[in-house]
Amino acid sequence: MENKILTHQQIQYKIERIAYQIYEANVEEKEIIIAGIDGGGLNFAKKLQKVLKKVTDAEITLCKVMMDKKNPLRSGVKTSIPESEYQDKSIVLVDDVLNSGTTLIYGVHHFLKTPVKQLKTAVLVNRNHKKYPVKADYKGISLSTSLQEHVHVKFQSKNDMVYLD
Repeated sequence: MENKILTHQQIQYKIERIAYQIYEANVEEKEIIIAGIDGGGLNFAKKLQKVLKKVTDAEITLCKVMMDKKNPLRSGVKTSIPESEYQDKSIVLVDDVLNSGTTLIYGVHHFLKTPVKQLKTAVLVNRNHKKYPVKADYKGISLSTSLQEHVHVKFQSKNDMVYLD
């Protein structure tokens, strides 16, 4: 039994709002790095990048962040762009759902090994089950759910959806 939380149109509004918030926090920047965690986070990051390109003249660089989400410590974190390209820049680390915080905290840890100008986080869905002290600076929606419930984000052409089961 699936319980729809956000419709395609609602998700588009959230993406637009978050993109404007990112722009406002980086209005002086010449380049903003949008670092999407592989999977739903990367899909969400691409949508943010598209809106940001319309609202700012800053260069919006997409960075793919790769890790084993089940065991990020073992696999480590890799990025599609070299460290030199995000050093001293403003970075927004993006994921679709902030659940326990594991993925986001390892992503944040990776970027903090390099001197950066600013590091913020953005998620479409923020769940309140964190086991790490990590928060989303930009969030589409916050949900109080049980641990047994699962939030799913589907990014499909003209039919994006967030549902709970």
